[in-house]
Amino acid sequence: MIVVTADQRGSTRGPDRVPEALALVAARAHGRPGVLLPFDRTVGDELQGALSADDDGAALAVDVVLDLVRDGGWSVGIGLGAVDRPLPAESRAASGPAFVRARAAVDRAKRRGRGSVPLAVVGPDEEPRSTVAADAQALLHLLGAVVARRSTAGWEAVDTLVAQRGPAPQRASAAALGVSEQAVSQRLRAALWAEDAAVRPLAARLLRAAGADLDDDLDDDPDDDPDGEAGEERA
Repeated sequence: MIVVTADQRGSTRGPDRVPEALALVAARAHGRPGVLLPFDRTVGDELQGALSADDDGAALAVDVVLDLVRDGGWSVGIGLGAVDRPLPAESRAASGPAFVRARAAVDRAKRRGRGSVPLAVVGPDEEPRSTVAADAQALLHLLGAVVARRSTAGWEAVDTLVAQRGPAPQRASAAALGVSEQAVSQRLRAALWAEDAAVRPLAARLLRAAGADLDDDLDDDPDDDPDGEAGEERA
C-alpha cells in the first residue's frame, strides 16, 4: 500500500490550509481508481490518505504528492508496505507498517534544508525494496524541484494543455491563451513539461514496486522506526 501524509508547515503562524489541500487532492483523485482510504484530516494540521500499490494507485500518488509540492507549505511523507486489515472506514483509524513509515517520512521531510523539496519516502527495510524506495524518493525530489520552480507562465501553459481533450492540444492551448503555438511550445520547453510527463510513470513504477503489500511485511512491528530513531506514536 502507499500511504501519503502531509503536514502543514508553519501552521502556528498562518491559517488552517487543510481544507483547501483536501479539496486539491479530491479534485486530483476524482474519477480515478486506486483510492483505498480517501484523504482526510488526521490530527491538527495533517491530512492523510491510502492508495493501492498498483498502477492506478501509484500514478495517483505521484500526482497528489507533486500537487502538494506545487501548492507549497507542506511536508509530505510517503510510507510503503503493509497495513493492518481489515481497513477501517477512515484513514485516521488505520494502522500498520505503511502508516508508521509515512509518519517517519513526514518527520524526515521536515528536516530537509531550506530550498529543498520537503518530501520523503520510507519503505520496508528488506532489499531490494528499501533501495527501490530510495530511488523513488530521489526521482520525486527531482520532479518536485521541477514543479516547485516552474514559472507562472509555464504552469499556465501546462494546465491549459492538460485540460485539452480534442486533437491538436497545443493549437487549442494557444487559442485558449491567446498566444501563438510557438509561444506555447517555448513555455512548455522552459517548464520541462515533456520531461516531467515522461518521468512520472517511472516514479509510479518505483512506488508500486516498493509498496507491494507482501505477507512477510505484515509481521513487521508497526512501532519500529524505519530510520532507526525513536518512533512516535500515531495520533
